[in-house]
Formats: sequence, structure tokens, C-alpha cells
Amino acid sequence: MARRTPSRRRRRPRGPKTVRKRVCPGCGQLKCDNTRVPYVDYKDLATLRRFVSDRGKIRSRRVTGACAQYQRRVATAIKNAREMALLPYAGSHR
Repeated sequence: MARRTPSRRRRRPRGPKTVRKRVCPGCGQLKCDNTRVPYVDYKDLATLRRFVSDRGKIRSRRVTGACAQYQRRVATAIKNAREMALLPYAGSHR
């Protein structure tokens, strides 16, 4: 069997990656407690559009950086706004 020659490309040094902690857009903290999570109004469309993709899907916590409690409240508010026909169920089709 032929011996493999080492790659000429330099490898990136493996080390700890610097991860920036995200702050929850609702309560403004890294770690949330239930007292600081505000009420999310379903009529506030400017705030809700930040959490909806261009296809009309609710963005995940990983993408938005929201805490679990705030994400649940935002999802409920988006569903209420869709029911009241303030937000579309699907994105704009071209």
C-alpha cells in the first residue's frame, strides 16, 4: 500500500473558540428570570417581524438569541397576530 504524503495545506491551530454570549432582546440579560421577561404585545408588528423570517417562519432561539420564556411569549404573540390577520402565515411569494 502506498504511504500517504502529508498535506501541504497548513492546518488551523485547534484551540478554544471565542464565543460571544448573546443578550436576550426582551429582558436584556444573559440569564433570565421570570420577573424581567416583559409582556409581548401581538399588535406591536415591528418587534414581531424581527422574529419572523422572510418565508414567514418563526425564527429559533438559536438565531434570535432570546431566552426560553421570551421566545415562548413571542411565538404566542406571533400566532395571535396571524389569527387576527396582522401578520401573514406565509411569506410574500414572488
